[in-house]
Order: sequence, then C-alpha cells, then structure tokens
Amino acid sequence: MNYSIVATLGPASSTEQTWLAMTEAGATAFRLNTSHLSLDELDVWLERLVAFRLKFGMQLPVILDLQGSKWRLGEFSPVELEKGKLIRIVPTAKTQIPDTLPVPHEDFFRAVRFSGKEILLNDARVILKVESWNENDVIARVILGGWIEPRKGITLSGGDFRIEGLCEKDHAILQRIPSEGWIHFAISYVSDAREMEVYRSLMGKERYLVAKLERKSAVEGAESISQHADALWLCRGDLGAEQGLPAMAELAYQFEMNLGEIKKPLYLAGQVLEHLTDHPIPTRAEVMALYQAIRAGYAGFVLSDETAIGRNPVGACQAAAMFRSSPGARGLHVGKVKSGG
Repeated sequence: MNYSIVATLGPASSTEQTWLAMTEAGATAFRLNTSHLSLDELDVWLERLVAFRLKFGMQLPVILDLQGSKWRLGEFSPVELEKGKLIRIVPTAKTQIPDTLPVPHEDFFRAVRFSGKEILLNDARVILKVESWNENDVIARVILGGWIEPRKGITLSGGDFRIEGLCEKDHAILQRIPSEGWIHFAISYVSDAREMEVYRSLMGKERYLVAKLERKSAVEGAESISQHADALWLCRGDLGAEQGLPAMAELAYQFEMNLGEIKKPLYLAGQVLEHLTDHPIPTRAEVMALYQAIRAGYAGFVLSDETAIGRNPVGACQAAAMFRSSPGARGLHVGKVKSGG
C-alpha cells in the first residue's frame, strides 16, 4: 500500500535532526499552520526548510495552511476556563480583561443568531453555551471546561453563516511567498466550488492548492470543489465541531462511499493518531481506522498535534507509515533533487 503522510511542524518538531528522522520514518510533506505564526516567524521557518531541503537533496513539499474564512480567537493570556463560569466574547483582536475572549471576526457575532447557540473552542475541547448576544458581545457559560490558548479555532454548532474569503494575513503571506513549486497552500473552511474557483483565479494555476473540507456544504460538494484544487483534505476536527459528532460520522461515511468519483488525491485529517500525542503507541482502534481508510482509497493522512506538539513526532510518522509498502506514495513524494532544489 502506497500513501502519503503530511506531518505538521511545531514546537516538538522544530529541529533539522527531527525533520530528517521524520522523513526517514515516512513523512512525505511538512505542514505549517500559518495562523499560529507571525509573518516574521513564517519567514524563519521557510528559510530553515530551504536550507534543509538543499542540504539533504529532498523534494519535500511544505504546505502552508491558510486561515481562509475560519474563525480564530485573538490574543489573550492562556487561561483555564472552569465549568459554570460566565465568559464574555468581544469583537477585538486582543484583550487582557479577565473572563473575556477576543474574536476578531465581525461575522461571528452575526452568525450566533443562526446557530445552535453552542460555541466550540479548539476542536470542541472546550464548549460554551450562549446566554445572550448582540453585535458588540456574546455572553456564554462554560459547559465543558479546559485550557484555552490564543489563536485557537472557534466554531458555532449548527450554523453555516460566515463571510467567505482570505483574511488580511493570508493575502500578506501570498504576496510575501514566491511561487515556488515546493511550497503548497491549503485553504481552510472552503464552502463550495464557487469559492474555491475564486481562490484558484487569485492564486494562479501554478500554485498547488489543497481544499480543506470542514463544512457540510464542502463535503457534499467535494467533486465540484476538486475541479479547482490539486488535492482535498477531509478535516474531521472542525467538521465535527460544527455539525456534531454523529453528523460528522455520517458525512465522512457518505464521503468515503464516493471516493472513486473524485479524481484528485484525498487525504484524511483530524485526530488520525491522536493517542500518540501523549502516549508511545497508537490505540488498536486508531490502527484499524488507519487501515480501513487506506482500503477505502485515501491517498494519505495529515498528522497535526501528533507531530507538532506530541511527545514523539518521529514515532508518529513511523506509526502512520506502518502499512506502507514503499517510500513512494500517491500524491506528495520525498525524493532526490536533480538540480539542487
């Protein structure tokens, strides 16, 4: 079985030695979540990755994950939200007011009206219940507590209202990053083929574009979206947060029943081997799910926390590659550069 492994880079995987070990363990591409990096930090990462590729002669793609229309929290001091506490959410990019979270997206506050009134933070690890709202703030009570940090994703359950498009930072990244063949882009929260067509027109035919399927409309319209993308990722984290876990499972199942109709590479993302973030080996359920996804026809997997903040990013890549029969995989590849990069 040949398939690809996209490994997200982060604090746990920030050294050249780790990158080399990850590729030897099975990683075929690296991913950087630009939402968690400043423009200057992104420059540093890319400079180091350029040097790494040249030093070891690898055709290793790097995928820059753009925020797109995804909502994220602004800047604040990391805090543990306790169950039962009332939290105020305000339309600003930064705040240090206690029990207040900044959300720099005006459409979020309009979207509350059309939602199920549950707010899910960081892929539903923390959940709030809306008690009151207007265009200036939202008051919500914590019903599932936990630790929350800046720039984590924020989702409204049961709602699909938002303003689609690239954010200001995304545009700055596109202007800053040259059209290098080894730099790919993933677009978050694509709604439909029309939106993806706009991104393709904006970014040109030469850029490798990944459409992230994180909304019901995107999953159901995947075949049309694929006409404007080079690859698709089924991202179960935000899909599950927005639709609820049972609905997410049904959408993912129906998507897998029709994989053969889509002619572009399809990748599975979202807690693929989540157990490896804090433990040395995957669960048997994860191993079975990995195998079943390969047999279903997925071209590869996207590892997130497993390699970005996990205890053993090399081991996570090795575990993800356990069913692979050769280093070459459908989709993205690791190989020797013929002309120095």
